[in-house]
Amino acid sequence: DASPESKPVFEISSSSNKEVLILSERVGHTCQARSDAVMEVMTKLRQDGMITGWRDELLPLAERFYDEPILLVERAAAPFLGMQQYGVHINGLVQSVKPDGQQDVTMWMARRSATKSKYPGMLDHIVAGGQPAGLGLMENVIKECMEEAGISESITKAGIKATGGISYETIEHIPEADSEKSNCVISRSMLFCYDLYLPEDFEPKVIDGEVDNFFVWSLDEVMDSMKPDFHDPIKPNCYPCIIDFLLRDGHISPEVPGYLDILRELRGGYCG
Repeated sequence: DASPESKPVFEISSSSNKEVLILSERVGHTCQARSDAVMEVMTKLRQDGMITGWRDELLPLAERFYDEPILLVERAAAPFLGMQQYGVHINGLVQSVKPDGQQDVTMWMARRSATKSKYPGMLDHIVAGGQPAGLGLMENVIKECMEEAGISESITKAGIKATGGISYETIEHIPEADSEKSNCVISRSMLFCYDLYLPEDFEPKVIDGEVDNFFVWSLDEVMDSMKPDFHDPIKPNCYPCIIDFLLRDGHISPEVPGYLDILRELRGGYCG
């Protein structure tokens, strides 16, 4: 409950011989009414210290990505509902010609700010972000490119290419206040992947403070960073997007044992 005096926002339904958490009748039947009621509960959980990293960013909860949302949920609270989240991840690439005439590709990387609530100081894509309510995918890509790396709309439109997506599920541990115990929530995500080919003379800029700096890696360095014991780890959900690029671009051969296992696992979560 949001408060002791209020009627419950959620209730347990025992239909079909299963106990299922559902919204109670009192919350109403519109997207706005449901959103407001659920926000009461999530705000209380935030005040109790269970939900951290509040974003003031609303995500749509729907049966499928292209459906109208049933309600809108604060991004930091999404795992508490086990809802499917969506995002965009962008491989920032530069294509050039080596002195010997061979094509060369490098990848821009970022280091996350030490003040981030999740994975502070870790390596990251040049641009990545959640897919909020009310924005199309390409609108979000353009917005994130400008906000996170100072990439203009014209440069983004000239070099961007949608390349597919990856999906996954993870378990997040939420520590209880004043206790050594923790609770678990399920984080379910579908990430739309893009390759963005940038001009050779372009340098990204720190704009919104989400990253500390940017730097360029050769593809050999990118490959080295995939090793489990690599000294400077990348934010976990960037790995599958980078691996997807390495597969698509032919840098991982199908002759390598486990190739098909990787291919399957990149879409191991719900894609819908």
